[in-house]
Amino acid sequence: MRALAAAGRERGAAKAPGMKTAKKAPKATKMGKKTKPTRRAKLVAVKQTAAAEAARRARHLKALSCASGAERDLEELVFGDSLTVEEDDLLRRLAGPPRVAAAEGKDLRKESSDSEVENEAKGDLLPKKPAWVDEDDEAEENVDMTHKYRKDFMKSDAETTLTKKKLKKRLEEQFQQAMGGVPAWADLKNRKKSKRTLSDSDSDEDDDLLRRTGNFIRSSESLPRGILKMSTCPPANQERFANGKLVTVQFHPSAQVVMTAGHDRSVSLFQVDGIRNPKIQSIYLESFPIYKAHFSVDGEQVIATGTHHSMFFVYDMVAGTIIPIPKVRGVEEKFLRNFELSPDGSFMLLIGTSGYLHLLSMKTKELISAMKVNGRCTASAFTPDSSKIYSYSKEGEVFIWDVRSRKCLHKFEDEGSLEGKCIAVSKNNQYVACGSSSGVVNLYTTDTCLKENRPKPVKAIMNLVTSATCVTFNPTTEILAVASCDTDEAVKLVHLPSYTVFSNFPVFRRKQIYLAQSMDFSPRSGYFSVANNKGKALLFRLKHYSSF
Repeated sequence: MRALAAAGRERGAAKAPGMKTAKKAPKATKMGKKTKPTRRAKLVAVKQTAAAEAARRARHLKALSCASGAERDLEELVFGDSLTVEEDDLLRRLAGPPRVAAAEGKDLRKESSDSEVENEAKGDLLPKKPAWVDEDDEAEENVDMTHKYRKDFMKSDAETTLTKKKLKKRLEEQFQQAMGGVPAWADLKNRKKSKRTLSDSDSDEDDDLLRRTGNFIRSSESLPRGILKMSTCPPANQERFANGKLVTVQFHPSAQVVMTAGHDRSVSLFQVDGIRNPKIQSIYLESFPIYKAHFSVDGEQVIATGTHHSMFFVYDMVAGTIIPIPKVRGVEEKFLRNFELSPDGSFMLLIGTSGYLHLLSMKTKELISAMKVNGRCTASAFTPDSSKIYSYSKEGEVFIWDVRSRKCLHKFEDEGSLEGKCIAVSKNNQYVACGSSSGVVNLYTTDTCLKENRPKPVKAIMNLVTSATCVTFNPTTEILAVASCDTDEAVKLVHLPSYTVFSNFPVFRRKQIYLAQSMDFSPRSGYFSVANNKGKALLFRLKHYSSF
């Protein structure tokens, strides 16, 4: 029995592994059935898609190749006989590029990226080294600071020598301190940016020119009449208003600077930028209320006369010194107030009492000669070439003098004038403006003034109701400014040669000018300034003129 039981256990052990393998075998067959049909189906689908695409392209190429005889004749007429030769190439290009394997595509992408890296590396090549270097160029040269022209730049006695770089930096610092900062024309970075923007705008204008059609005739550059395009800027002296009446405002003849002077005994200089107008410098003349101040023609000096003095001052801006000029020998005047400077910078004309005109040398400030008009002289003006002087008497007569001979060339009567107040000659020597106590400003041509005793004015400007106390022309002789100090807002700008008043100045029902004491235009008419009795130098930007 024990033997039979053992034999039964051995048979069961032998049968058990066989049964397990028999069960696993069907699983393997099932997996095989699942995987093999799926792969075959994918391959069949890919082949069918490729075959359909090839058939579609074949039909498309056949349709392109089957053209009628009329179409072929037209194509040969337009494209030439080479159409038949190039037809195969055209069909090949329409068929598209051949397929590239995935591995080949990856290689192409790698090659393109490598070529881009090589191109970037070529752009970042190192600069070439100079072929030859001079050792003397690299050596820093010292400058002797004990020289009389360089002593003022020494900060201590120990600085007997300075390198050229340090001296250049010190000169720049002093210039910026004198100008109140870096002027726009000296700022190289901003100038380069502005040039770039200008070039971009020019290219844009060229593109616009090519995009449109029509009338390309440019409008005239002359000032139009009617309305003057202008904007109000902050006062030129906003960093230092005068304590009292401001009697003089004048622009520098060459720099972007304006000068103000008033009864508060001070002369101030400001840099004009139309935004902040920083102060450059102020000088104070003790016990000397200023009646009039004026730049010299070269712009290096300021001449100032007082209200109750027989002397005057000269401020040398280069040396930074104030030179008092005591009583001039040969000039018997109790007070020296009104004066004029010749445009060539040679003469200074002092307007005295009892009709006397004293001609002084601008260089030595000594008397050259004296001239006399009938009655009392109220105003005078030089011609642009400094060869003649127009003097306006209180009786309404105008005397024309020759500067070289000091003789009266001609005399004429200002039409309707009861008392002469002010006179001005245009920069191009075309017009003479005479303002009288009645408020009428007569405008004459210089030719008629030299020939006739009673010339007819080309225009009688009657926009002022009180005495005309100030007249001035702009540098281009397109604007005549007339003003009266006896009533508020009494300033008018007259357009030349239409002789009409600009209707938008001063602004209607807005009180900002008050009593005008002095007026001036910048060297290129970009700005216009009015000094008033409130101690302010009002500043206006004339947009028709692009520069200062």
